[in-house]
Amino acid sequence: MSYEICVVGSANVDMTVPVDVLPGPGQTLLGGSARRSPGGKGANQAAAAARLGRRSALLGCLGVDDAGDLVHAALVDAGVATELVIRRASAPTGLAVILVSPEDNIIVVSPGANSVLSADDVREHADAFSSAGIVLAQLEIPVETVAAAAEATVGRFVLNPAPARDLPAALLDRVDVLVPNRSELATLADSPEPLSTDDTVDLARQLGIGAILVITLGSDGALVLEGSHVAHVPAVPVHAVDPTAAGDTFCAALCDALLDGATAVDAAAWAVRAAAVTVSREGAITATPTRDEIPAPT
Repeated sequence: MSYEICVVGSANVDMTVPVDVLPGPGQTLLGGSARRSPGGKGANQAAAAARLGRRSALLGCLGVDDAGDLVHAALVDAGVATELVIRRASAPTGLAVILVSPEDNIIVVSPGANSVLSADDVREHADAFSSAGIVLAQLEIPVETVAAAAEATVGRFVLNPAPARDLPAALLDRVDVLVPNRSELATLADSPEPLSTDDTVDLARQLGIGAILVITLGSDGALVLEGSHVAHVPAVPVHAVDPTAAGDTFCAALCDALLDGATAVDAAAWAVRAAAVTVSREGAITATPTRDEIPAPT
């Protein structure tokens, strides 16, 4: 079976604790009631794509445990094709511990089974990657696995370089669309995080790569750099409840629009509106919107 969007990436169980403010070093806070829910960047992105009506598949790895059962059931419920999802008893399902305040969040991921998703797993399912219109990846799995996915891609390869880490030039050269936030951009450029829009543009240009860059700016929207052209896409005003999967919804919606032939700027505008819906809800996979829930441009 061919897929419009093939996601290679992580699948976790999220343990989320709401807090009034994020703690500082050495600080202990009392939080609200903990919530256990399915998540992981790969699973979130595949689910968001499926809920937007795309034929979406996830190549990911889950443990043989109840956490894996929870994530797998959520993927099926969202409409994701799960025939590429691997279950291995050698490692537990990944776990993300998330502290969420009204303004921001802190996430720590214990990769578990995500760390044993291998380049060989990609090669075993090379047909899925070569036939997909877009392959979408992140960095909660081994870089070697991401590189193998890029090599197997015939359509467009979209990389969300999160969590931030150094990447080999050979991998970046294969990226068609790169979707970092400001912090991730700074890591790629080995530079302090930019504070202004102009600084962000300058830093993006220092990367010297041929990919289209779509830089997410949180409440400031997004920047699109395509060749010498720069465009700012403003954010949508929204009452933020949980920003956990906002970036994942953004990536999926961006790919959704690109598949329809949208320009990068128009695709980013669609993605900003989709992400605004996600931040207004609690959860990750369960917070991703359907197409008719995304507001029209104002």
